[in-house]
This record gives sequence, C-alpha cells and structure tokens, in this order.
Amino acid sequence: MPSLKEVRNRIQSVRSTQQITKAMKMVSAAKLRRAQDNIVALRPYAGTLANILQNLTTNLPKEDIESPYLQVRPIEKVLIICITSDRGLCGAFNGNVMKNALAVVEEKYGNLHQNGQVTFLPIGSKGYDFLRRRSLPIVGDFVQTFQNLSFAKVKQAADFILEAFKLRSFDKVEVIYNEFKNVATQVVRIEPFLPLEQTVAEVKKDKNNTDYILEPSQEEIIQELIPKSLRIQLYKAVLESNASEHGARMTAMDKATENAGELIKELQLMYNRTRQAAITKEILEIVGGAEALKGA
Repeated sequence: MPSLKEVRNRIQSVRSTQQITKAMKMVSAAKLRRAQDNIVALRPYAGTLANILQNLTTNLPKEDIESPYLQVRPIEKVLIICITSDRGLCGAFNGNVMKNALAVVEEKYGNLHQNGQVTFLPIGSKGYDFLRRRSLPIVGDFVQTFQNLSFAKVKQAADFILEAFKLRSFDKVEVIYNEFKNVATQVVRIEPFLPLEQTVAEVKKDKNNTDYILEPSQEEIIQELIPKSLRIQLYKAVLESNASEHGARMTAMDKATENAGELIKELQLMYNRTRQAAITKEILEIVGGAEALKGA
C-alpha cells in the first residue's frame, strides 16, 4: 500500500491536471462559438454559389465549356488533401481523418500508391507529422494555415492545387476532413475536389433551375465561377474542420475533467483507508506497549 505522502502527492497532481483540462474546455468553448458562427455564415453562400454554377452549366453542352477543371483524364496521379488540426488533445479527431485517408488510398488507389503516384497535401500540423513519420510523399507547405485562419491563406492552397491540376501534375484530387454537426458529433467527409465532371458538368436541368440574364456571356461567367467555387469549397472544408476541432477538444476536455474527478474520489478513499490503517497500527502499538509495561 502506498504511503500517505505518495497518495497526497498524486491527489494534488490529478487536481492540477483537472484545473488544466477545465481551463482548456472553457477556451475551446469560446473558440467554438466563433468558429461555428463562421461556418454557419458561409454555408448558405457556398450552397448558393454551387447552385448558380450548376444552373449555368446545365444549359451548355459539355463540349462548349472549355475549362481545365472539368477535364476527366485517365487517373495516373492522385492528390489527397488531409485537413487536420495543429494541436492534439481533441480525441480521435485527427486520427479519424488520417485513418480514412489511408483507407481511401488502399481501397481506390492501391496500385498507384505502390508505384509512388499518390501524393498528400496536409493542411494542419498533425496531418503533416503523421505523413512524415510514415515517409509518405507530401507536397505543398500549408501546415500553418490554422494560425490566424483567413480566406487568403486557404486561397493560396486552393490556387496551388488548381495550378497543379491544370499542369497535369495530378489527374484526381480528393479532400478529407471533419464536418461539423454539433459539439459532440463530427463526421469524416471524403469528397471529390477535381475534376468537376461529376459535380458540375453532369447536373440535369429540373423545374427548380432559375433563368438568368447573363452579361457578358454564359461561357465567360462560368470560367470565372469555377475557380471561385473551388476556392470556396476548400475554404468551407477548412472552416468545417476548424469548428469540428474545437467541438472535439471541448468534448475531450470535458470527459477528461470528469474522469479526473472520479480519480480524485478513488484516491481520496485510498488516502482515508491508508490513514485509518496507520492510526490503527499506532493504537495497536500503544496498547501493546502498555500491556508490556503492565506485565513488567
């Protein structure tokens, strides 16, 4: 059985950890509020922009839309965008993204991966560290995107990806991130990013499509909207991941605080039992000494 001093030190250590986790939960709650407001504000804009682009492309034959981002090529080189966080202590948040990324590579691009034709673009330090430890091919330098997060930073990553696809450095681009549902729920999304063949060019016209008066021309507007829509799509994924990160960390720190409280109760019970045993031992020694003196 540990000594009283050892138990006291452990109780103090757990209490200090509990104070840290409680403070981290409060910080994450404050950050979550701002991150949630940002993604909730962006979702309608991103959805409306995608609908406008879909309506415009519906009225044009595929051959009339000359955009490098709609070109479907034989898949020989693949880029996987992994959006993770810069910091840990957020449960399985980062692990789920990277686990799904490796699963996608194994299931869909196994042969290409063996030939070194699958490349990763990490957004967030944890994803970068994960890939580097496994010596997987990495491209781009956007690890610090979440430090002072802004659209300008995400636009740099999006422009890098668009230019690489245009230059045929990659034939397929997919993005993997955590979508924010609520504080306790984050869902890993695996979405195609490039080319836009399936998400734009093949949209069928329906009765809900809107007729627009176009100036200067439908083709020129589409040429402008496609890269803008792609940048917004990536920015939305980053904001979803940012809100999910704070929600996951808030949940993890809340659970850690709760577990610390239960551990303190167990240690306090152990301390009381150890103290009671020490007192009982001292009483027995006193009684034993008294009986020895009486016999003498």
